[in-house]
Amino acid sequence: MSTDHPSPASAPLPGTLEQWAAVQPDRVAVVEGDRSLTWGQWNRAADRLAAGLRERGLGRDDIVVVRTHVRLEWVVIASALAKLGCSLLGLNWRLTPTETRYVLGNSRATAIICDDELPEDLLPAFDGLALKVAVSIDKPGQGFIDYASLLVQDGGPFFSAGNPPLVIYTSGTTGLPKGVMSHQPAQLGDPITIEYMQDVRARRQGSRDDAILVTMPMHHASGPAQVWAAQGSGCLLVLMRRFDAQGALVLIEKYRVSQWTGVPTMFKRIAALPIEEVRRYDLSSLTRLTVGAAPVTYALKTWIIDNLGDCLQEGYGSTETGMISRMTPEMQKLKPGSSGLPYRHVQIEIRDEHNAVLPVGETGEIWAFTPVVIRGYLNAPALNTDTLDERGFFRTGDMGRMDEDGFLFISDRAKDMIISGGVNIYPAEVEAALQTHPAIVDAAVIGIPDDEFGESVLAFCEAKPGHAVDEAALLAHCAITLASYKRPRAIRLVDELPRNGMGKLLKRDLRAPFWKDKERKV
Repeated sequence: MSTDHPSPASAPLPGTLEQWAAVQPDRVAVVEGDRSLTWGQWNRAADRLAAGLRERGLGRDDIVVVRTHVRLEWVVIASALAKLGCSLLGLNWRLTPTETRYVLGNSRATAIICDDELPEDLLPAFDGLALKVAVSIDKPGQGFIDYASLLVQDGGPFFSAGNPPLVIYTSGTTGLPKGVMSHQPAQLGDPITIEYMQDVRARRQGSRDDAILVTMPMHHASGPAQVWAAQGSGCLLVLMRRFDAQGALVLIEKYRVSQWTGVPTMFKRIAALPIEEVRRYDLSSLTRLTVGAAPVTYALKTWIIDNLGDCLQEGYGSTETGMISRMTPEMQKLKPGSSGLPYRHVQIEIRDEHNAVLPVGETGEIWAFTPVVIRGYLNAPALNTDTLDERGFFRTGDMGRMDEDGFLFISDRAKDMIISGGVNIYPAEVEAALQTHPAIVDAAVIGIPDDEFGESVLAFCEAKPGHAVDEAALLAHCAITLASYKRPRAIRLVDELPRNGMGKLLKRDLRAPFWKDKERKV
């Protein structure tokens, strides 16, 4: 896959850091905890960092791994890389040295910037790799340059040509992670892609009077997208290093946050708070709440609308395809349970196991075409037709249906589907039923081996703090809302469900003990 992108500009372009630093240099641009930067300070720090990194040999087409929490330095680093024409590879800070080494080698990255407590623990990941520089933000470490030392000399002025190309590695829930290089479509000049991206950005971008709260990680496309939406509109950016439900409410009230995007788990954590605690905070500034990256139950949607504001939007997409569909507040009432309508120039097909397109209303696997769908993973062979067909449709791995009005309804991940006695069972439906119990904050449903039926349904449930519940009560609750063949045969209560850095449930960790000695895994 090509990493071609325009060279940095020689004058400020609209919506760039450099433009806002010229227009409103003394206005606060970003806050994180008790730290903040004005637009002018942000730009000067990025110029200094760009100069320091250039001295260490970094320049156009270098890929720089950025392995950090959500923090103020991230925005400076991203802007410095944009000024140099480098690409930014967002890496999960939870990855082990072995996992980090794989990504470094696979991506052919030439630098890494991290905020690890013990940066020297990463040194084994660098063995045999041609890194130009390794930078530690917080802690000194042998083999690392101190971040602050790169900001000593005056730099620039540098002018970026937009945001740095972003490389994101897929979560690796099956097989080894794979790198996806983002496109810079508006700069490449394709009118179809420009119109698509304008439609996507219109759902994110606000005005200079907005405040955007960022709680999504920077190793996922959503976190950087929110930073760049704030940068593009010149509004306030509020960063939360580690998500905390009550802490998020504090920030929304304090900074009059108008836009916030989170995963369902974050909203569930808020919903688990006593309702009188939620209502203590003035949340009236919220005008756009977006939830995505995982299925959202109707019960959770209703709670958000009733308690946080009638401004809920949803986004459905993937790292490989970009955004596919959007659900506006108006659509929530019109088509409850839907994932909305496709973005402009996006096409969706629902196909059966033989790859034939199914009629409206029938459930099958979702294939999607977008103007930014990938043609292959980074430094990997081209995708085969099982994943990307000759017309450019990508196999999402999700199950769903389209209704007569063109709305998309997602039922589950294809790989999560349980087949019991020849009948398809969609875990998301069972999980949604369990989550309507007042004591349950989250649930995960898997299929486990069953000598008679092939698979049977097992549920894992996480209770709300301070709530007591037992298996019998939950089974009785399911009997009210689910047909007998869908009900769990057993329910296990756990303190916490396994999740990755994005808050997604890791069902493979739940399945593994049951399938480890089986020839087939389904």
